[in-house]
Amino acid sequence: MTESVRWGVLGAAKIAKEWLCPAIHNSTAGHVAAIASRTPGKAEALARPYRDVALFDDYEALLASPDIDAVYIPLPNGEHVEWTRRALAAGKHVLCEKPIALKSDEIDGLIAARDASGLLAAEAFMVVHHPQWHRVRQLLAEGAIGTLRHVQGGFSFFNDDPENIRNDAAQGGGALRDIGVYPSVTARFATSEEPEKVRSQITWERGIDATARVWAEFPSFTMDFYVSMRMHPYQHMLFHGTDGWISVKTPFNAKLYGDDVLEVRDRSGAVRLERFPLVDHYVEQISAFNASVLTGADYPCTLEFSRGNQRMIDMIYAGAED
Repeated sequence: MTESVRWGVLGAAKIAKEWLCPAIHNSTAGHVAAIASRTPGKAEALARPYRDVALFDDYEALLASPDIDAVYIPLPNGEHVEWTRRALAAGKHVLCEKPIALKSDEIDGLIAARDASGLLAAEAFMVVHHPQWHRVRQLLAEGAIGTLRHVQGGFSFFNDDPENIRNDAAQGGGALRDIGVYPSVTARFATSEEPEKVRSQITWERGIDATARVWAEFPSFTMDFYVSMRMHPYQHMLFHGTDGWISVKTPFNAKLYGDDVLEVRDRSGAVRLERFPLVDHYVEQISAFNASVLTGADYPCTLEFSRGNQRMIDMIYAGAED
């Protein structure tokens, strides 16, 4: 193994261009080594800011390269399971964009493939690498707001473009798969609890869930949140306890949406702000992945954790009211 993880990227999606390739470039012990795209010119354009990048017009050719240690997969949702399996079979570590699967039982097969390969495979939940979420988890565990009773959340943006992949049912589109995963994953990460009961109301448009409202019961608290691709951009998470509350101002798109700030009212009655001004959670994610590959360090977002999140999304779809 080299001292730096050599990353290959399957596809030239917008998220790869704007966030993940820069994150790989700026990470500790990682660099962009190869890019594959099935669209002429896209790999060249994505590689332009970086040096010595191998270009491929075929995903299998990239996976066959001996000069690649790990791959990032930003392909359409419906292709994630297939290419994660192929990458593991080719001997590559894998970081796959969310959702890594469309059903929780599909992740069972990925866990088996990961274990058989001895490689690292993970879903790209950058939020669990942000220190603000580790701080929320710490505050809850310490009882800073007493006993947690309820969690509220909201996440929205406006996109009704019928040509956009998020609005394409055949490609695994929909609000829950695109952004509904974030209120669920952060609540589960912060509390280490799993939902027991879920019900929902979903607004369907052209076969995709454009808006969803969710009510969930966890062992020790309740939760409600909404997500929508037909509303002005908004995001917020609130943890409400017997003695106070924690408000997460930019829970999912820190920096892009605004400053990453926790507002905490604890049992003293005082309200304080905790700021995290210098964090890029995409860089933190890639650096953590690199450390796990190179040193065997624990990786905080395992496939088992991801399976629990997909199980919650499955429960939301199943619990939709007529």
